[in-house]
Formats: sequence, C-alpha cells, structure tokens
Amino acid sequence: MRFMMLMIPGVYQSGQTASLGESFAPDPEMMATMMKYNGELNRAGVLISLDGLHPQSKGARVAFRDGTPTVTDGPFVETKEVVGGYWLIQVASKEEAVDWAKRCPAQEGDVIEIRQLFELSDFPPEAQKLYDPDLHAQLAQ
Repeated sequence: MRFMMLMIPGVYQSGQTASLGESFAPDPEMMATMMKYNGELNRAGVLISLDGLHPQSKGARVAFRDGTPTVTDGPFVETKEVVGGYWLIQVASKEEAVDWAKRCPAQEGDVIEIRQLFELSDFPPEAQKLYDPDLHAQLAQ
C-alpha cells in the first residue's frame, strides 16, 4: 500500500506565511534532523520519494468555477493548512504509515496528514480498462 504523508508546518497554520518572505529557508539544524529521519525511511525500504515545497508566497492557485479557471498568486491569506512537503512511502498498512509519521522529528504545531494512494485495483473494471501502462512507464523513468 502506498501512502502520502503530507507535512503541514505549524508556522503555516499560525497565519505567518506572509512574513516568511522570498528568502525563507528551513533551519539547518532542523534539516539535519529531518535528513536523519529520511535516511531511516530509506534504509527501511519504505521510501518512494520525498520533497519539500517552497512557501505558498511563491505559488499560485488555479480555481475552477463555471468552467472558467481563475489564477490567484500566493500567499493565500484565507488558508490555515498548507502543505510544506511530503513523503511517499510503501508500507503494509495504514497503521504502519501512522507509526512512521509518529517518528518524524516534527516541530511544535506541525501536523502530518496521511492519505492512501489509489491503486488500479481500487477502481471498477470499466475504469481499469482506461489505464495507460505506457504513460506510467514514462513517468517511472
């Protein structure tokens, strides 16, 4: 089973995202601690991929209403829970994913949301017929 663990940093939840600015970078000491955790995931053979995300002030949102896309540049003041990064892991159960999330050296106020990825077998047979193995092979490279 594949799970995505989404990091929602406490600093983003506190409404301080606008004050992070263009030059925001994680604390080097915290990065070192997180890299150790990432290494544990890798050595255990459960890590598929991971990445951190720039603050939302550097991002954009595309919202769709009445068939029309509307673009809003960040920061998004109305948002309290913003993803700051993710881990994609493959484990045997949701409980195992939760156990890995509990080991994360998160900071005070951080939240990790755990979401299982859909597998082809989760879809009805008529939807499975739409699967494009060539596209997935290209993405895996």
